[in-house]
Amino acid sequence: MTSNSTAKTLVKTFLRTPHSLKTKFQAKQLLAQFLKTQPYSPSSTSILISVYSNFNLLHPSLFLFNSLNSPPLLAWKSIIKCYANSGHFLNSLTCFVQMRSFGIYPVPNMFPFVLKACVFLKNLRLGESIHGCIIRLGLDFDLFTGNALLNMYAKFQSLQPNGGHKVFAFNVFDGMPKSDELCGTSAQEKGASIIQLDRMTKVLEMMPKRDVVSWNTVIAGNAQNGMYEEALRMVREMGNANMKPDSFTLSSVLPIFAEYVDVIKGKEIHGYAIRHWFDSDCYLASSLIDMYANCARIEDSCSVFNLLSKRDDISWNSIIAACVQNGVFDEGLKLFRQMLTAEVKPRDVTFSSIMPACAYLTTLHLGKQLHGYIIRGGFNDNMFIASSLVDMYAKCGNIKAARWIFNQMEHHDMVSWTAIIMGYALHGHAHDALLLFKQMEMDGVKPNYVSYIAVFTACSHAGLTEEAWRYFNSMSRNHGIKPGLEHYAAMADLLGRAGKLEEAYEFIGSMHIAPTGSIWSTLLSACRVHKNLELAEKVANEIFKVDPENVGAYVLMSNMYAAARRWKDAAKMRIFMKKKGIRKEPACSWIEVKNRVHTFISGDKSHPLYDRIFEALKDLLEQIEREGYIPDTNEDFHDVDEEQKKYMIFSHSERLALAFGLISTPAGTTIRITKNIRMGSVHAEIIGNRLKLKMMLRSKAIVARWPTMQQLAQMADSPNVTYWVDNHLLNCLAYCRYADHHVIMRTIM
Repeated sequence: MTSNSTAKTLVKTFLRTPHSLKTKFQAKQLLAQFLKTQPYSPSSTSILISVYSNFNLLHPSLFLFNSLNSPPLLAWKSIIKCYANSGHFLNSLTCFVQMRSFGIYPVPNMFPFVLKACVFLKNLRLGESIHGCIIRLGLDFDLFTGNALLNMYAKFQSLQPNGGHKVFAFNVFDGMPKSDELCGTSAQEKGASIIQLDRMTKVLEMMPKRDVVSWNTVIAGNAQNGMYEEALRMVREMGNANMKPDSFTLSSVLPIFAEYVDVIKGKEIHGYAIRHWFDSDCYLASSLIDMYANCARIEDSCSVFNLLSKRDDISWNSIIAACVQNGVFDEGLKLFRQMLTAEVKPRDVTFSSIMPACAYLTTLHLGKQLHGYIIRGGFNDNMFIASSLVDMYAKCGNIKAARWIFNQMEHHDMVSWTAIIMGYALHGHAHDALLLFKQMEMDGVKPNYVSYIAVFTACSHAGLTEEAWRYFNSMSRNHGIKPGLEHYAAMADLLGRAGKLEEAYEFIGSMHIAPTGSIWSTLLSACRVHKNLELAEKVANEIFKVDPENVGAYVLMSNMYAAARRWKDAAKMRIFMKKKGIRKEPACSWIEVKNRVHTFISGDKSHPLYDRIFEALKDLLEQIEREGYIPDTNEDFHDVDEEQKKYMIFSHSERLALAFGLISTPAGTTIRITKNIRMGSVHAEIIGNRLKLKMMLRSKAIVARWPTMQQLAQMADSPNVTYWVDNHLLNCLAYCRYADHHVIMRTIM
């Protein structure tokens, strides 16, 4: 037998059994032998086109298809499929229309690719026309076509303005509560979503045969669009139809329980997955990690992750995001390093997840390393990552870098605008923040709930009471945003700082929602600043009604009694706390020097360099006292003499951290200190009476920028300079006069 006849036989064999071809290389070899040995035949050519379409080899498929004068049905089906799978959806639909114009009737397994093209082109009308064609041709009995229709209507449902509407559901197997609450969706949007839902449900009901894919498509479609009650009802119907849920079903249902923080039902799903050996599935594991994280069960999230034998990028991203969202920032950074060690390439969502950890811990050097990785990886054009970088640099004290990144972005969405506005607000640049807010509105970006929090933060830091009221009223009037607890808290804080305590008290009392202990605590702090003990007692009573375990309120009242020299009342408050088992969290500060974090606790002398730290503080205090600085001991609430109070301030954690930073770094180094409790407020005078520092850090998460020696010297000649610093950092700014350091202080509560 000659080699030519052998090749002919081999080609014929492959044409009879095209599925025996396993690689693209084999398919290309078949084409070469076919062109050499086979005479022209439309049927053989169509089979070869079908082979190529299975490997998504578009150009060879087109070459063969264009060689046919009258392509048969198999050739049309194959080229339509190849176009759709290659992302050329318009060409796929064009071929389908051309085929119909030639009077060729489609086969059932052609429609899934046509419907896929309709979805990606977001053309609902064309999809509906294709559905009508399927019904007229009597092809709606086909299982794969039915599943494709279900997927199409589910996807078009998600393209509605707000997806679907959320309804409340907590039980999977029991009766569901009756509710059609829209959660803010308009009636028009509700109608559009329900139409798609009805169509999807009708398609499912009309299907003569359904498989697990059919049920999963409907369940996932409803769940992804907020139709939680309907999704869970479908799960029960699936069970009634003797269909067992698979890992995809469970992955679709878990986000529902994550949304409603129902860890009991989430554990039921987890138990079912373990019993049916689904727990090793990466997608299901990622859903379990997200569910436990949303329920504040980070230990369970880590347990699910650690039990995975194979981890893909989705599972890594899920556990990193879970740690960061639950405040376990160090663990999140550690997992990110392990992900790189495991040679799993980070994606854009990875950087969006890990960047807040750098922002929260103010680890600027690590944030810069991540920024470099982002640039090298080509992710710097990603809008979400850029917004995370803006937030990180702003919170780490580098507002100039944050603004530079913001300016480099081609497009700005609500997240990026809010990040830069909040950054300027936290840095005390209130007018710049408000100017950016106006620019955002002029660019056609509609403000949202969070952006108004940034605006009120800016107004609060600058004492812009009238502007804040104007924005507060326009929020609901012009944009339909109902004020939330955060907005009320910011306004109460603003009024308290402005000394309008009675107005703040009436404002909180007139809220349309019940005020929480934290909002009342804002006013209580203002009462302490302005030494209004009478109102403070009224506010404290309100706090104890709604939050009897509020540690801060007890401490503040005890301190205010002590400041008023009402030592018996202060002692009673402390004794009451002791009886109730209420303990104040010890103040803790930490500073990063040479890539190592050093932690300091108030009164702690365990640091190896404590003696040098104490001597540095003592020397600096003596130097600034010679300059005319008088320590303000009124805010030290111990019943001891003034001299003892003066030296007790050495034990404050942030002072120890600052002194350590000064003796451990060269002049000009930026010192970043992170503190675990909210900062209070007090007045101090530095260099005689020339520079008055009003120390009123009013936010729980704020960066205070400290001037260098040159800036301090310039400000010293200004009679009415206001600068935000911390009450326990009484003399730290003056210390910098001798060290020429730039200090950034941040609380994490």
